[in-house]
Amino acid sequence: MAESEDVNIGIPAPEGASDIIDTEYEIGQDNIETQFGPFGLDIHNPVFLISGLSVVAFVVYALMAPEQAAEFFGWLRPALTSTFDGFFLMSANIFVLFCLVLIVSPYGSVRLGGADATPDYGYAGWFAMLFAAGMGIGLMFFGVLEPAYYFGTPWGDEPLGAVRPFTEGGALIPENVEAAKRMALAATSYHWALHPWAIYAVVALSLALFSYNKGLPLSIRSAFYPILGERVWGWWGHVVDIVAVFATLFGLATSLGLGAQQANAGLEFVYGIPTNVTVQVILIIGITMLALISVVRGLDGGVKVLSEINMVVAIALLLFVLLTAGAAGIFADFGNTLVAYAQEIVPLSNPFGRADDGYREGWTAFYWAWWISWSPFVGMFIARVSRGRTVREFLICVLIIPSLVCIFWMAVFGGTAINDMIANVDVSAVKANVIDAYKPELSLFAMLASLPLASITSTIGIVLVIVFFVTSSDSGSLVIDTITAGGKVDAPVPQRVFWCTFEGLVAIVLLLGGGLASLQAMVISTGLPFTIVLLVMCWCIFKGLMQEHKHV
Repeated sequence: MAESEDVNIGIPAPEGASDIIDTEYEIGQDNIETQFGPFGLDIHNPVFLISGLSVVAFVVYALMAPEQAAEFFGWLRPALTSTFDGFFLMSANIFVLFCLVLIVSPYGSVRLGGADATPDYGYAGWFAMLFAAGMGIGLMFFGVLEPAYYFGTPWGDEPLGAVRPFTEGGALIPENVEAAKRMALAATSYHWALHPWAIYAVVALSLALFSYNKGLPLSIRSAFYPILGERVWGWWGHVVDIVAVFATLFGLATSLGLGAQQANAGLEFVYGIPTNVTVQVILIIGITMLALISVVRGLDGGVKVLSEINMVVAIALLLFVLLTAGAAGIFADFGNTLVAYAQEIVPLSNPFGRADDGYREGWTAFYWAWWISWSPFVGMFIARVSRGRTVREFLICVLIIPSLVCIFWMAVFGGTAINDMIANVDVSAVKANVIDAYKPELSLFAMLASLPLASITSTIGIVLVIVFFVTSSDSGSLVIDTITAGGKVDAPVPQRVFWCTFEGLVAIVLLLGGGLASLQAMVISTGLPFTIVLLVMCWCIFKGLMQEHKHV
């Protein structure tokens, strides 16, 4: 039975029966507490020092040698995806199967936070924070781009070698349209449904279980106590947390870079502001300043409020597109996409004997590395707001429901874009900006241009991207700060300000040093080692749940 006082600074003690781990470690025992001018610091030694100095050194190097950095990043991305694509695919499959097994197992009845714990947040607030922090920018950027690209790609990236609906001259091939549309939506759903959410769920479940139920610090290393014991507080744990910091930072930087490119493209599309790196850097600086304000306000006053506002606006935009583009046809697309996704998920998940290298290496391997690099950030954030749920409820809500919402989003935005290309093959702005001339950051605005009130909805799209940018940067800095403060969730605000600032700086130097290729290269390079961490984490979760179920 849990004692009345907190066993983990900033984290409530378990309520009711729970299997608290009796450890000699005291949270903060390795921390350095000092004053830097008027600001207090409470940082973990050596995690903060190594990760912080490494990030500063990276920023300095990329600024001093941008051409050399661009050349290196340009080589790194294809080298990693072509070599480790099979490893990424097999690992993601394991995460999905692991979560599905836990849902139907007796361990699903374990309650996060103790047998008598109650949820800290209602479903509305919980889902709003989950989506805004977890996939907001990605859905805005890829919701139109990916389905439209797979539908008509002329560059050989057809998923599973699907048929093409256009001739070399750009004319429509009517008999190929339905098959191409079906595969485009199924292949997009594959990247946004069960697999990414299973990756997030693994990290979130491990953090919630070992912090809320076992009384350990809210840090990635805590999940490895079942196999490392007290050694988890030494260099083994330091390495795990440092890798998590790097993965989170570069995963966020990739998203922030994509968000800046898309916001810039929207500003040019609507207001004529030129698209260039200078404008994107100014956007990153401005939005990082907004994120800093949110950081100072805290979780409930900052991220939660912004997330809920943004979700209302996002739902309004979704409904507008749904109604103006033809709800009946889109709902039919949604049903067909669910069926196609269920039929194609196994072939798309198979890493062996495939010839669609462009799709498998250029898209799937990058996506899995990106989701994995985001998993410390999103996983810890989900854990922070998921106390009081049973494991079964947690996994169903984090895995199944968001997958359905993402598939519906893709059916609405992607289906509308594809229908526009079919109906207006010669004048479609989507076809012109995605297929004829690959301008991915313009895809959303090109689709909105085919609907009424395009200037208003495009402006709303820009605002959504910016606010998703802010919530990601804010909550990401919160998570990195928690890791580098040794698991303390109430560390001094200046530390969060430091990480929020350097998230923006990393995004800037990657844009300056090669743009999208550099962003993708760094997310893959940090996601690769963290994949191994997640695979081991699955075994640790199983052992932890087994002991918790037995104890309770």
